[in-house]
Amino acid sequence: MHISENLSFLRQTIPPSVKVIAVSKTQGTEIIALAYAAGQRDFGENKVQELTAKASALPPDIRWHFIGHLQTNKVKAIAPFIHMIHSIDNLKLLTEIDREADKTGRCISCLLQIRIAREETKFGISLEEVFRILDSPVYMALKNISIRGLMGMATFTHDEGLIRKEFGHLRKCFEKIKAVYFPVSSEFSELSMGMSGDYSLAIEEGSTMVRIGTAIFGDRPSVKLKL
Repeated sequence: MHISENLSFLRQTIPPSVKVIAVSKTQGTEIIALAYAAGQRDFGENKVQELTAKASALPPDIRWHFIGHLQTNKVKAIAPFIHMIHSIDNLKLLTEIDREADKTGRCISCLLQIRIAREETKFGISLEEVFRILDSPVYMALKNISIRGLMGMATFTHDEGLIRKEFGHLRKCFEKIKAVYFPVSSEFSELSMGMSGDYSLAIEEGSTMVRIGTAIFGDRPSVKLKL
């Protein structure tokens, strides 16, 4: 594996203002340790059980990002250590994160996931639903979460024009929400969009975080994980 070389290439080609999240889902701890040894500290996972097993086995200074669909009954398991949750798509989930964060004396950073892709299988909410959440008295009462920005996943396609359009739409959503709800806040600053196949387009459209798996680790393993 050429993980260190892949990371070095990404660091040379991606602006330093853009954070690389190494998507380590399905990768074993020994593979993640190679990326860690090469200086990578931000890793993304999409399954709670897999994430908690890895977090307990790997160095404590890793910043874990949850990037998959999160069920409310799984929040408790990651609340004590999660660095950021990228996939918030309802107020009930935000409320549960706030409740569990309060128990551990933490404030958890969150991104609202907006659906920009055409596929029905992609999660996310509309701009109007974001407005309803941020206007809600329930949201306004939350003290242990911090909305840091937005996340989105583009359509899986070779049509670069469509991908750029979707990323541009997400950036415009970010700008509207920033202007209305966070005009003087430095915390609302993250735009998590772009993966191995489209991160260059995402960066051109304003991404501040790219979630990269294959371009770091190669194709995902098909065998059972060794955690």
